[in-house]
Amino acid sequence: RHIPPNPTLPRACWDGTITTGSLPKICLDESDSVSALQSSNETLYCEAEAPVAVEKEKPARESSETDLEIEDTEKFFTTGQKELYLEACKLVGVVPVSYFIRNMEESYINLNHHGLGPNRTKAIAIALVSNTTVLTLELADNCITEEGILSLVEMLQENYYLQEMNVSDNDLGLEGARILSEFLQNNTSSLFSLQLSGNNFEESAELFCQALSNNYRIKSLDLSHNKFCDKAGEYLGQMLAINVGLQSLDLSWNHLYIRGVVALCNGLRSNVSLKKLDLSMNSFGNEGAAALGEVLRLNSYLTYLDLSSNNITNDGLSKISRALELNESLKVLKLFLNPISMDGAVLLILSIKRNPKSRMEDIDISNVLVSEQFVKILDGVCAIHPQLDVIYKSVQAPSAKKTHFTWTNPVKLIQSYADQNKISVLDFFRSLNPSGEMMMPVGEFRKAMIQQNKVPINRYQVRELIKKLGEKTGMVDFSFLKMTRS
Repeated sequence: RHIPPNPTLPRACWDGTITTGSLPKICLDESDSVSALQSSNETLYCEAEAPVAVEKEKPARESSETDLEIEDTEKFFTTGQKELYLEACKLVGVVPVSYFIRNMEESYINLNHHGLGPNRTKAIAIALVSNTTVLTLELADNCITEEGILSLVEMLQENYYLQEMNVSDNDLGLEGARILSEFLQNNTSSLFSLQLSGNNFEESAELFCQALSNNYRIKSLDLSHNKFCDKAGEYLGQMLAINVGLQSLDLSWNHLYIRGVVALCNGLRSNVSLKKLDLSMNSFGNEGAAALGEVLRLNSYLTYLDLSSNNITNDGLSKISRALELNESLKVLKLFLNPISMDGAVLLILSIKRNPKSRMEDIDISNVLVSEQFVKILDGVCAIHPQLDVIYKSVQAPSAKKTHFTWTNPVKLIQSYADQNKISVLDFFRSLNPSGEMMMPVGEFRKAMIQQNKVPINRYQVRELIKKLGEKTGMVDFSFLKMTRS
């Protein structure tokens, strides 16, 4: 399919003619021209091309001014991806990256910390224009600067397969933010996940928020470690009030403080798409916690909220707890490294008990030292909400600590049951799932394990079991057991 390029985007100069029959059109800057120029001032040829091909007259067609144009489609399909990349490297005068050559036909490529710089990034971008296999591209910490991001944006206008890209820690700055925001404003690619952490975007929040206000394609965005401030919270709030695409947003380590988070919450109240929000390390304290409590009363879409290390005390936690008595959507709440005492922790879990429709599955208060009395209260809450797991620091009692170390390995318990009943371990796990499938959401799996009566197991053993089964992205997957038989 052909979609004309965005006329408002700055061109990455992809318009110098190359007649190898395999490379996209690309404009060379002065440094590129010096290394690639051979025998003609008008037409450039790569050394890998033996006999010089005669450029075919390109048939005229509507909207043919594509920034990344293939000169000869027929010839292009006869040239391998490796050859295309090697020619691109010769063109821009860089040494090829061997890892990229070995993995360019894989769905996942990790080039983090490879010291690529803008020119090697350009060569990779040229090779990816026509690539149909790479779905995830990791380019963090490569000093690609604004020149490199411009090459990647031009590539994305032509590549309709790449879905996830990480360009964190690349010193993109204000100019890089402008390039990205213009791309996001008119995004027609397949990209849905973008990681932009640590790129010195401190003055760029307004650009991104304007671009994302009407963008529905980007589902996951990481803007952490970008030195935003209170003012950025206002722009983000305005964007979230009308955005209908974002499902995951990471704003951790951004100096949003009180005013920024309060402004953010004003927009978040009416948001209908965001499910995961990370606001850790922003020091907004109890006032920010109170604003988030109001959000949790009204918002029925958030399922994951990270508020770690924000100087929230019992006072701020009480505001959140009251909201959780009504909230029916939140599943994960992280409050690690906040100065919360056991009294605040009790208020928190009792709020879950008072809400029969609570869907809470995981609460992290792992810096809070609790008592045996707290554990007894938690046992009562978990009896009503068996999907719930609360991670705390430890219990102030030697006996409880001793009990912890005398637990039987949950895998051995299940294996013993399977051996006695002449079934496989996989059969046991599949019996927990009404659909019979080999994957389950963590909360449903925990609830099924607690409520089943075949194997005696407590919630702490279930937590260990979930770790052993390799929980990822909120799912427990026991398909790897399919070859295991009793």
